[in-house]
Amino acid sequence: MIRVLVSAFLALMICACAHAEDTPEAPARTPEKRIALSFDDAPRAPGAFLTEDERTRLLIENLAEAGVEQAAFFVNPGQIDSAAEERRVMAYVAAGHVIANHTATHPRLSQTGLAEYIADIDAAEEWLQGREGYRPWFRYPYLDEGQRDTAKRDAVRAALAQRGLVNGYVTVDASDWFYEGAAKTAASQDKDIDREALRDLYVETQVEAAEFYDTLAREAIGRSPVHMLLLHETDIAALWIGDLVAALEAKGWTIVSADKAYADPFAQYARTYDTPSAQGALTEMVAWEKGLPAPRWYRGNNTDLAQQWFDTRVLGETRDGGD
Repeated sequence: MIRVLVSAFLALMICACAHAEDTPEAPARTPEKRIALSFDDAPRAPGAFLTEDERTRLLIENLAEAGVEQAAFFVNPGQIDSAAEERRVMAYVAAGHVIANHTATHPRLSQTGLAEYIADIDAAEEWLQGREGYRPWFRYPYLDEGQRDTAKRDAVRAALAQRGLVNGYVTVDASDWFYEGAAKTAASQDKDIDREALRDLYVETQVEAAEFYDTLAREAIGRSPVHMLLLHETDIAALWIGDLVAALEAKGWTIVSADKAYADPFAQYARTYDTPSAQGALTEMVAWEKGLPAPRWYRGNNTDLAQQWFDTRVLGETRDGGD
C-alpha cells in the first residue's frame, strides 16, 4: 500500500512539474543558466580592424570553434546593396545559423510614423521569406517598441501578429555596439588601441550583464529563463566571441540555440507587458511591470561610464571617476 501511495505521489509531482513549465513563471528544474547569442545589424559597415569579408569569415570560424551551433543574425536588408553583402549574410546560414527581421533600414519606432515603420518591416520580410535559415522573428531597432506611445506600441504588436511574426526580444544587453564605435573613432584618430584590454573589457561587460539580468529575472519571475544575448555583427565580436563564450561557460552558463531561447515560456511577456515606456531588454520590462526597484538596467549601458572605461583601459588615458 505504501509503495502504491509513493508511486502515485511521484507521478503527481512529475505531472505538476511538466504543467508548471508551460507558464512564464514556472520554476526551472535545475538552476542551470542558459543563453543564446544574437547579432544585430547584419551586414554592418567596416569596423576598426577587419574588412567585411574578414569579419564574416572570422566570426563563423570562431563561433564554430567555440561550439556555438546556432546563433541568430537579425538582418537589415536595406543595407544590402551588393551581391557580396548578400553572400556574407547567407554565409552565416550556410554555417548553421539563422536569420530574422530587424527592419529594412533600422528606423526608431518612437521617431517614425506607424505606416512607414510597418512598411519597413514588410520590406525586410520580402527579402527574408523563403530563404534558408529564415525565422519569423522581429527585433525592434534600438529595442525601441514605441517608448511612451502605447497606441503605437500596440499597433505594431498587432501588425506583427497579423504577419505571423513574434518579438525577437533580448534579455541581456551590454551595449557592445558602443565599444565597436569607440574603437573606430580611436583608429580614425590614429590612437594606440590596446587590443588585449579591449578584448577584456568586451568580455567582462557582457558576462557582468548576463549575471545582472539573470539575477533580475530570478527576482521578477522566480526562475532563470533561457536568455538571449544582444550582440552586433562587429569586428570585436568576430575577434573575441570565443573568449566571450569561454568566459560565460566559466561562470556556469550553457550556450544554447536561438530556437531554444524563443521556445521558453518567458516569451509570452513580450506580447503583453505594459510599462510606462517600452524600450529595452525584456527582463527590464518585466521587472518594471512587477514593481521591482531600480536598478533594472545594466550599468555598462550608461555610455558616459562606458566611455570612461574605454578611455582608461583601452587608450590608457587618465579620467576621473568610472570605477
